[in-house]
Amino acid sequence: MRSMGLDFGEKTIGVAVSDLLGLTAQGVKVIRRKEEDELKELESIIKEYEVSTIVLGLPKNMNNSLGPRAEKTQDFAEVLKEKFPDLKLVFQDERLTTAQVQRQLISADVSRKKRKKVVDKMAAMLILQTFLDRG
Repeated sequence: MRSMGLDFGEKTIGVAVSDLLGLTAQGVKVIRRKEEDELKELESIIKEYEVSTIVLGLPKNMNNSLGPRAEKTQDFAEVLKEKFPDLKLVFQDERLTTAQVQRQLISADVSRKKRKKVVDKMAAMLILQTFLDRG
């Protein structure tokens, strides 16, 4: 069984999945957020990859407190728990993941247009890889 990493945002959800051994994370896609549609797409990915654990990035503030974005993420977690009650759901601190990905893409000389298309998927990969590395 695999783990699935999610980078939950205002407009999109970045999605990554682990390999079968749970060693590496691979980006899958970026889902545009449209209420029911996003849950259907997630359900399809969960079935296709036989996901057993959802790793949801939690955007904490630098002082470790939870702000409005984290509260929206926690609300989304409740929706996921209701929709997928058989799956384990864990939070992973995602502070600065998007900034880290942006820096990597800029240093690789990726155009702004291309960065916009992949940044959420890569952030989901980083969230999931951090979780996998913790063991």
